[in-house]
Amino acid sequence: MRTFLFVAICLSFALGTAQNANDNFPTSTPALEWLEANQNRDFRHNTSLLKNMELQLIGPSVMSGRVVDIAVNPERPTEFYVAYASGGLWLTKDNGISFDPVMDNAPTQNIGDIAVDWKNNVIWVGTGENNSSRSSYAGMGLLRSDDGGESWEFRGLPDAHHIGRIVLNPENPDELVVGVMGHLYSPNKERGIFRSTNGGKNWTQSLFVSNESGVIDLAMEPGNFQVLYAATWEKDRKAWNFSGNGNGSSIYKSTNAGQTWERISKPDSGFPTGEGVGRIGLAVYDARTLYAVVDNQFRRPADKKKNKKEGLVKEDFRSMSKSNFLKLEDKELNDFLKNNGFQEKYRAANVKQMVREGSVQPADLVSYLEDANSLLFDTPVIGAEVYRSDDGGMSWYKTHQDFIDDLFYSYGYYFAQVRVDPQNKERIYLAGVPLIASDDGGKTYYSISKENVHADHHALWINPKQSGHLINGNDGGINISYTNGDHWMKNNSPSVGQFYAINVDNESPYNVYGGLQDNGVWKASHTAREDSRWHQSGQNPWTSIMGGDGMQVEIDPRNSNIVFTGFQFGNYFRLNLENGKRKRLQIKHELGESPYRFNWQTPIRLSKHNPDVVYFGGNKLHRSLDRGDSWTTISEDLTRGGRKGNVAYGTLTTISESPFVFGRLYTGSDDGKVYTSPDGGYSWQDISAGLPKEYWISEVTASKHKPERVYVTVNGYRWDDFAAHVYRSDNYGKSWTAIHQGLPLGSVNALVEDPVNEDLLFVGTDIGLFGSLDGGKSWNQMSNGLPAVAVHDLVIQEEAADLVVGTHGRSIYRLPIASLQKHGKTNGKSVHLFAPESVRFSRNWGNSWSQWGKAFEPSSAMMYFSSAPQSVQLQVTAENGSLVYEDKLDTDKGYNVFNYALTFSESGYKNWRKAKGDEVDEAKNGLRYLPKGDYTVKLIQGKASSTAELKIK
Repeated sequence: MRTFLFVAICLSFALGTAQNANDNFPTSTPALEWLEANQNRDFRHNTSLLKNMELQLIGPSVMSGRVVDIAVNPERPTEFYVAYASGGLWLTKDNGISFDPVMDNAPTQNIGDIAVDWKNNVIWVGTGENNSSRSSYAGMGLLRSDDGGESWEFRGLPDAHHIGRIVLNPENPDELVVGVMGHLYSPNKERGIFRSTNGGKNWTQSLFVSNESGVIDLAMEPGNFQVLYAATWEKDRKAWNFSGNGNGSSIYKSTNAGQTWERISKPDSGFPTGEGVGRIGLAVYDARTLYAVVDNQFRRPADKKKNKKEGLVKEDFRSMSKSNFLKLEDKELNDFLKNNGFQEKYRAANVKQMVREGSVQPADLVSYLEDANSLLFDTPVIGAEVYRSDDGGMSWYKTHQDFIDDLFYSYGYYFAQVRVDPQNKERIYLAGVPLIASDDGGKTYYSISKENVHADHHALWINPKQSGHLINGNDGGINISYTNGDHWMKNNSPSVGQFYAINVDNESPYNVYGGLQDNGVWKASHTAREDSRWHQSGQNPWTSIMGGDGMQVEIDPRNSNIVFTGFQFGNYFRLNLENGKRKRLQIKHELGESPYRFNWQTPIRLSKHNPDVVYFGGNKLHRSLDRGDSWTTISEDLTRGGRKGNVAYGTLTTISESPFVFGRLYTGSDDGKVYTSPDGGYSWQDISAGLPKEYWISEVTASKHKPERVYVTVNGYRWDDFAAHVYRSDNYGKSWTAIHQGLPLGSVNALVEDPVNEDLLFVGTDIGLFGSLDGGKSWNQMSNGLPAVAVHDLVIQEEAADLVVGTHGRSIYRLPIASLQKHGKTNGKSVHLFAPESVRFSRNWGNSWSQWGKAFEPSSAMMYFSSAPQSVQLQVTAENGSLVYEDKLDTDKGYNVFNYALTFSESGYKNWRKAKGDEVDEAKNGLRYLPKGDYTVKLIQGKASSTAELKIK
């Protein structure tokens, strides 16, 4: 990757560090520090002792990740780029049959928008996702490639964090206008509209609304770069609350290529204004006709609510008096209680008695049912509305009379995009949970989602020369239609899954499990091959075992068919994969108590001492002694108590139990609290002192090597503070030692300690994977085969000695670490060779099944450690003492790999024949392979040497 000369460009529009509105809140990371951390990736790789340890992708690709944009070659629509939110940029030249990554050598994989100058092969990437979701990762400004993605240059706006849209002047591709969203979790000034007339070398801010309002959409009048429309969006996300609307949400127009702007969604324009206006999407048909879809967060008028269903509903109890409650018919009340999942002990007679005694109020029935998941869907907002202008945006009218239900629900901040067919101004498309279309200018709608099209849509390209030809990007990847959505092709070949959590079982070969963003929970053997063979067999190696947003997974070590997993906000189940049965884990508060708070990613843990014991974290810790059939709450609130807001907060995020002592428990919360219990939950101690306050505890891990040792990782992402925080305690958390020195900026999501070597640690951060060979005193980047993607979870399969890496954007990787586990044996040695795995001999080596097939060529990975960059001599000797292979290797400092093809050298074969006297046939590829036997591999450096045995069985 090309070295970035970023300072001069940054200084052309350098803005200071954003301060949060409340001085008690942490401050966001300074822009140039964040930029430097991203751009130093090459240097960290080149100096890493682990740079030659290549991670192996194991998929899946069958279920994809979130698409944010599509750019199609106007002359050849079978060629197009797909931008994934956190999985990088991919190019297809064969209409989606295959894709190649073109951004793996860039310093980030997080994308908000792309723009392509097809004539000159120039790609612009606005880094940082423009959706404001829980895992929308920040970028580091604009990147540009002049060679189709071979190399990338930074082109400014380092504090933008999230890019809304890029528009290029079709007559002058060095002139561009960019809509900038700005920070996600904190206010800042680098947001609004920015213009450049010299390819991003200098920037001018031409529209600024406020420190909380950015530009989410930008659209050009077809064929006229002078006329541009921009949608601004006021929002404020905190870990405990998301406000996705405000007075700063408006539509602006420019008639001079973005130099100046006029607000056109005024109170008298016909377009909604005020506090309730949320995200806005734009589509321009011509000089006069344009559409806007708005996430209208104003509440629905009471008389326009849906007709009340038969029987009692939740809202009936919100203001019901005690006397009216007691007058309810028992049958009617029992029907309500049963249909809404109240525990068996809550039936009409005893609930009425509780109300009669005053221990419970009728409104408590509402509280009992309202959790974060229900509130996400139940808020009675107006929701999606479509407006049209026929005079260039000067006036607007709503195109429909009824509500557009079941498109946005109450979380339109994730959607709000509209497209118009370039050949038919009456045909428009709305992207939401389904994809819907209208043929009458937005008066009526119909769904064009089908059974093989994922929900949650974010990108849509309409062929300007062929109506009905659509390319759609959603949370599940890419779909293509030529029949206006009557039929779709699914085009998932990139492995760009966004995993929240992963785990492994103890089978041989072992299986890998993982929970995906909006794509459920999946399972496959770690030997799964990523190819197209499953289209022929009908059996993909990856199998879906749960829907929703996939979350944490625990597997019973005695029977891997018993799996505990679920979806967001604590909705977990015990699955029996053998018979398909599932049991919901019923963890309910008492009627009249405050509901338990469950994190989006609710933690669950099976005890290593007794897998019948299950721990489950809300704001309190719950335990089951019978595999989830019944539950006991074993703690008080282990958080700071929560905050007022519309997002579950003050929740547990991580649970660990000591492998030495049953019931020595640790918990971490989203608001910075770490607790421990030495006695199975009978008593608890707050051990948060010395850790950053209010920050998300992403991992707490009890050591496998010392009973008193525990690790904690702390994540400031939700404050836009990207510093790495890793801590170790050697006294049960009474005091903490920081061990993150040497880690670059990049919030830490996960830590795993090796079970064999106590000094071997791995951490997953928002910018990749790092390993320590000395207990956290120093860290080495591990980026061989792994681009700069967020790593969300890590697990070690102990028997196989594999590190399994769950990323949020590039699926799952594995890395054999047996050699790293022996790192202590290399101390003081010039060179050290590790024993390679035994190899099973095959007569197919060097041959193929037919003259048309490619010859199968074996390889044995020879791992060795070198104390310095130097040349070493490799020798392979047979049992009879003959030297069968010899080579000279140039080594890097640290771990090196030589992939030995298991062949004789020309002189080696002569030595073999002379000593052995028998022949080895030449394979069809012209090579001679070693026969079965034991061989000695030796590395020689000066007077030093190291040997290992190679067995060919």
